Amino acid sequence: LRRSPRNLVLISVESLSADFLGCYGGTQGLTPNLDRLAAEGFRFQETYATGTRTVRGLEALSLGIPPIPGQAVVRRPDNKHLATLGQILDMQGFHAIFLYGGYGYFDNMNDYFKGNDHQIIDRTDFPKTSVVFANAWGVADETLFQQAILAMNRATAGGKRAFAHIMTTSNHRPFTYPDGRIDIPSPGGRKGAVKYTDYAIGQFIEAARKEPWFKDTLFVITADH
Repeated sequence: LRRSPRNLVLISVESLSADFLGCYGGTQGLTPNLDRLAAEGFRFQETYATGTRTVRGLEALSLGIPPIPGQAVVRRPDNKHLATLGQILDMQGFHAIFLYGGYGYFDNMNDYFKGNDHQIIDRTDFPKTSVVFANAWGVADETLFQQAILAMNRATAGGKRAFAHIMTTSNHRPFTYPDGRIDIPSPGGRKGAVKYTDYAIGQFIEAARKEPWFKDTLFVITADH
């Protein structure tokens, strides 16, 4: 983009260590789609995790703060109406959405994001016919991304601006995913889950390219921790 983007999509990928990515020196060939996107866009070399759990990553990405002692802000009382990324963008006319492949009551995600001006879309909102695979943590990432496309279509209808924060789950134990997507059968351990997540992100970007909002959207992809 040569101008300020009209829309923002932030993908926080479950447990995605830089060690797995070819663009950061990984040699296992697990992330061809992310490596291609890194070459086509901007790749940050000095980014650091703020903790070892998803809730800490969500705290950092939404609030831009280092980890504070005790519980993450996401799980604390009186955590509404804060200067989160979603609230700041909401003040600029964006429709903010938090999309999660699991049940958002976990770690108080839904309550926190709803209290900070986000629409909530989690596993309970996905039509059963859309769920090609699910495990205890959530639906397959490809289902999550399909719902994200639909949510962005609705949010940008009529030229409106949208911000979607998408939190994935497939790269988490038990590392299971739909068969026939990649060349590592499920359950494929960490390597298989990373490769499947990369596959799903690649499919999402290609599907988004076909939508009218794509050309005016900034996509940011990062690990949650």
